Amino acid sequence: MADLKSLDGWDGGQHPVRVFVYGTLKPGCCYYPHYCADRVLEEQPAQVRGQLFHLSLGYPAITEGDQWVKGYLLSFRDASELAVLDELEDYDPQRPTAKNLYDRTWVDVFDRESQPLGSAWIYRMAAATVTRLGGIWIPSGEWRP
Repeated sequence: MADLKSLDGWDGGQHPVRVFVYGTLKPGCCYYPHYCADRVLEEQPAQVRGQLFHLSLGYPAITEGDQWVKGYLLSFRDASELAVLDELEDYDPQRPTAKNLYDRTWVDVFDRESQPLGSAWIYRMAAATVTRLGGIWIPSGEWRP
C-alpha cells in the first residue's frame, strides 16, 4: 500500500482513489493500457486549474496556474495503485520534494462545464524543473501526443 503519510486528503477507506491525468496516462495515450486499463473503475473527462507544458522529453507537465488544463479523472480501486503511478512519475513520498521529478498533490477537479467534481491526486512539476527540461507552454491546456 502507498505510504499513508503521503495520502493527505485520503481518509484511509477502501473506496476508489481518484487521480487527475493530463498526459501519457490519459485514455488513448501510451501508458494508459499498462498502468490504467485494468485498474480503473471509472474515467471522466475533467479539468483542473494550472499551466500545462510540453517537455523536450516528449511528455507534459503541469505547474500551478490559473489556466484550465484538460484531462481525465480516473477512479482506481484502492490506494495501492498510487505506488505504481508514483514509480512511473518518479515520485517518492520519502524523498525531499526537490529530488522528485513530480510532486503528488491534492487538487480540486471540475467537469468540462466547470462544475466541481471534488478532489483528486495530481502529479505536478515545479516551474523551475519545467524550465530546466525545456517546457513549452500549451495555451489550449490540452496535451496531445
